[in-house]
Amino acid sequence: MESRDIMGGLAKGLRVIEAFTAEAPRLSISDAAKVTGYDRATTRRCLLTLYELGYCAYDGKYFTVTPRVLRLGTGCLATMPLPRLVQPWLDQLSDEIGQSTSVSILDHAEIVYVARAAQRRVMSITLMPGSRLPAYCTSMGRVLLATLTEAEVRAALEMSPRDARTPKTVTDLDSLLEEVDKVRKAGFASIDQEVEMGLRSVAVPLLNAHGKVIAALNVGFAATEEDISVAVDRYLPALKRVQNDVRRTIA
Repeated sequence: MESRDIMGGLAKGLRVIEAFTAEAPRLSISDAAKVTGYDRATTRRCLLTLYELGYCAYDGKYFTVTPRVLRLGTGCLATMPLPRLVQPWLDQLSDEIGQSTSVSILDHAEIVYVARAAQRRVMSITLMPGSRLPAYCTSMGRVLLATLTEAEVRAALEMSPRDARTPKTVTDLDSLLEEVDKVRKAGFASIDQEVEMGLRSVAVPLLNAHGKVIAALNVGFAATEEDISVAVDRYLPALKRVQNDVRRTIA
């Protein structure tokens, strides 16, 4: 593909949309320019265009995305067979263990939720299909990173900001590479309050009938005084059972 075939304005507009996150739902022109790396004039034109088209709301200082933006992702999710196939398993698993369960895929340095069965809210933000979280500090993220080569994992982690979201968050690159290697060998990942204080999770990869990893499955639950290894022993068998069911079913 040649550069003259690329619409630079469209690419910039999409990048500005991606600047809005659960952690930064309201952005000024300066905020958005800092995230995207574009100059203020370019960022301003993109934001005002999104406002004019109904994809953003504007109060004179801050921009926020509107529900219209969901149209951009709904079509994709609706055509993906994976969410429809795994949702019944998620619902059954969530009812069985009494905890929220999710399935996600990897998008560069982030995980994208494609299906979820919520039992109780243990995070300060609401997670739903389309929600994104960093891969480096999430159980599903580490499971999916473990499917990559070491060079690919390093590249993905280097492009991630790797903020210390809590005092327990592992941010050092070499330490994260070691954690991902442990996950690769163990076949599962457990996270103890690295995304948010009070939240733990355990995840396993989901494979198709050919043994290819297609997504990650996790259970999220509130942290208690018991060691996380106790929770792993409690939830891992159920996660692996769903893992086996999916592998037998999805080609």
